[in-house]
Amino acid sequence: MLERFRAFLEDLAGPPASIKKGDPRVAVIALCVQVMEADGTVLAAERRKMRDIIEEQYQLDDEGLDALIAAGETAESEAIDFYKFTAEIKRHLSEEQRIELVGMLWEIVYADGVRNEMEDHVIWRIADLLGVSGRDRILKRQEAAAKIDAKEENDAQQED
Repeated sequence: MLERFRAFLEDLAGPPASIKKGDPRVAVIALCVQVMEADGTVLAAERRKMRDIIEEQYQLDDEGLDALIAAGETAESEAIDFYKFTAEIKRHLSEEQRIELVGMLWEIVYADGVRNEMEDHVIWRIADLLGVSGRDRILKRQEAAAKIDAKEENDAQQED
C-alpha cells in the first residue's frame, strides 16, 4: 500500500519549474502547514518532520524541496479553508493514499511530542473532507503515537 503511494508521489515529482496550479503536492504541503499551525505555534521539530516526510515522499533535491514547500506555504496562506486542498487531493489520490496522508499529518503533530485538541480537530476535519473514516484516522493517530513512544524508549535506553 505504501509503495503504491510512493510510486504515485514519485510520478508527480519533477523539477521546481513543474510546480503548477493544481499540483497535488502543493495541496499536501498546504495541509501539513495548516496542521502545524493548528495549535498556534510552529516548532522547529514540526518543520523538520514535515521537511523529512516531503523529502522522502517526493525524492527532491534541496532546491526542489525548498521550492515545493514555498509553493505549499504560499497556497496555504491564501486559502480560506481546507476544501480547496482536500478536493485536489481526492482527485489524485486513492483511498489508501489518503489514509497514508492522514498518517503523515499525525506524524507532524507528534513531532513535538504533544497533541492538543486543535490539532485533533484540524486532522478530523481534513480526514473527513478526504473521505477517510474515523476508524482509519484513529488508527493512524495511534500508529504515529506508537512511533514516538518507541523512539523515546529507544533514546532513553541509549542514554543508560
